[in-house]
Amino acid sequence: MTITRFRDSKLSGTSDMAVCEVCFRHCDIAEGKTGACKARGCIDGKVVPLNYGRYTALALDPIEKKPLSRFCPGSYILSYGSYGCNLFCPFCQNCDISRSDGSEFEDVITPEKLAELAGKYKVRGNIGIAFTYNEPLVCPEFLEDTAKLVKGMGMKNVLVTNGTADLPVLEKLIPYIDAMNVDIKSFSETTYREVLGGDLNMTRAFIERAVKDCHVELTMLIVPGMNDTAEEMREVTSWIAGMSDEIPFHISRFFPRHKMMDRPPTDVAKIYELANIAREKLKYVYEGNC
Repeated sequence: MTITRFRDSKLSGTSDMAVCEVCFRHCDIAEGKTGACKARGCIDGKVVPLNYGRYTALALDPIEKKPLSRFCPGSYILSYGSYGCNLFCPFCQNCDISRSDGSEFEDVITPEKLAELAGKYKVRGNIGIAFTYNEPLVCPEFLEDTAKLVKGMGMKNVLVTNGTADLPVLEKLIPYIDAMNVDIKSFSETTYREVLGGDLNMTRAFIERAVKDCHVELTMLIVPGMNDTAEEMREVTSWIAGMSDEIPFHISRFFPRHKMMDRPPTDVAKIYELANIAREKLKYVYEGNC
């Protein structure tokens, strides 16, 4: 998978840059530098994944932990995580790896070795590999290379993502992805832009495409004062129901973390209130972290 193009200095008025085309940022990356995600850099004039196969975590998890509640329930899945992310959530639960430049993570595994490891864990109930913990889509190359092998073994691939990727990236991956959980962090364009450094329209388009060919479950972390109103919950669930009222929706409780230590955990009663609103439109709603 090649995800780069070259910007001519004569046209741009700047020094020659390689342009990453994974997400809406389309970072201009100078030689030896990295993009906003810190996981993609420019080497020899091309954008390359600096975190290819470099892992920060490997664990055999219950599938429900992803969270996936209506995909192979009761099974386990080998979970692989690297470093880097293309959002800047101030409440990030994995900020030690998502905002890392990778300098402290030196362990490397090949797609072949990872797929082989997944096969070995079949005896413990493993159904495949989940790409999770950090944002997997900052390295779609490793994801695709590994997922092809896992699919060829008759096992499953799961993607846990923020859905911040251009559709051509998703099109290359989706033939190999069996299920995904996508974070829809808010239904406000302003919140996505000013708080998360993201693009709501890109995430919406990603989800709308994914549900056509993949089992998709969605998660919203309810942050006090950010996305916890009944109005916003009705907006997001109406949109979800417009795709299918059978898309599972996980409504999770926030705890202070990273740069958002200035507010309390989400009130449990608020989570149940919002979940009941979601059930007005959706069949499968789950409360999380309560």
